[in-house]
Amino acid sequence: MKTKVKQNADFLILLFALVLTSLGLLMIFSASAPYAKSRFGDIYYFIKDQMLAAVIGIAAMMIVSLINFHLYKKFAWIIFIGGLCLLLLTYVPGIAVEHNDASRWINIGFEFQPSELYKLAFIIFIAKLIIYFKEKQKPLAGYLVTLAFTLVSALIIYFQPHLSAAIIITLIGFIIIYVGGTKLKYLIFTVVPVVLLVIVGAFTVEYMKVRIMAWLDPFAYPSDSGYQVIQSLYAIASGGLFGVGLGKSTQKFLYIPEPQNDFIFSIIAEEIGYIGVFLVIALFCMLLWRGIRVAIFCEDLFGTLLATGITALIFVQAALNIAVVTGLAPNTGIPLPFFSAGGTSIVMFLTEIGILLNISKHPKKKREMEK
Repeated sequence: MKTKVKQNADFLILLFALVLTSLGLLMIFSASAPYAKSRFGDIYYFIKDQMLAAVIGIAAMMIVSLINFHLYKKFAWIIFIGGLCLLLLTYVPGIAVEHNDASRWINIGFEFQPSELYKLAFIIFIAKLIIYFKEKQKPLAGYLVTLAFTLVSALIIYFQPHLSAAIIITLIGFIIIYVGGTKLKYLIFTVVPVVLLVIVGAFTVEYMKVRIMAWLDPFAYPSDSGYQVIQSLYAIASGGLFGVGLGKSTQKFLYIPEPQNDFIFSIIAEEIGYIGVFLVIALFCMLLWRGIRVAIFCEDLFGTLLATGITALIFVQAALNIAVVTGLAPNTGIPLPFFSAGGTSIVMFLTEIGILLNISKHPKKKREMEK
């Protein structure tokens, strides 16, 4: 009989998550105050909702950290179907809510973004599928099925339209599939045509083409598609090493549109400088390190895949957001985990941290680690 080891949750994961959440709340208040005052007459408009969501998220994190992660494997189909149904509601008139020409939200008494929940449901389900086909000893069938679910999921989200979430789902899917033991040649055979398809789409689909052109030369489009990136670069440049001071940003005064959202990283750079930027990036890297460690030392493959997916989700999304804000990638409308305003986002990220904490309680036996 296999002996299982139980230990305390990884304290550093909890610490890094709480520090990121606290910094996020501080920067959301600072970044959003002028816009909130201008539009709603209340400088606390955004921070009130975000603080409530953070409290709910922390409560969810603590509760979920007590639930054995193997339970998600048992109910993977139910979790996935539930997440998919919520996601499909974004296509139903009367339920779907549109902001900035995108139907990414639904109204169920309050506005909710199903794609945030679906990312977690997707990770759980793909991990379950990989385990299932491994037990059946059908690696090629397993790869094709998990690939199909990955690409179909990405397409459903893409047509909301939500390009950034579609990219993240695709990347996370490939990462989990690879860690699950799929042969590299299978992945290469698939990744190459997918990348080529994205490149073709980038220069044929009009709104993607506009964003690519603005990315290549934002100063050629200073009043429309390049405006946000230009203002972001101004904010980053003006921050310098130590920043202009907390609360003293000028770019948040209606220069950067809705600065509390996707471009909040530029306000961080402006107000607390490159030192603050380094701190934020270091915290994400530390979270990545601890998440990888949890995945490596987990007692079974399902836990490894689940920890891999959650860790990759947080880090990949953070990396893509920072790349966009600094002009290293086209603008895809991707929020910064723990920092960008959004109740659904912070609740789900903290819930995922809770799952990671529970997985960390179930390492391999000590002698297996030493091998």
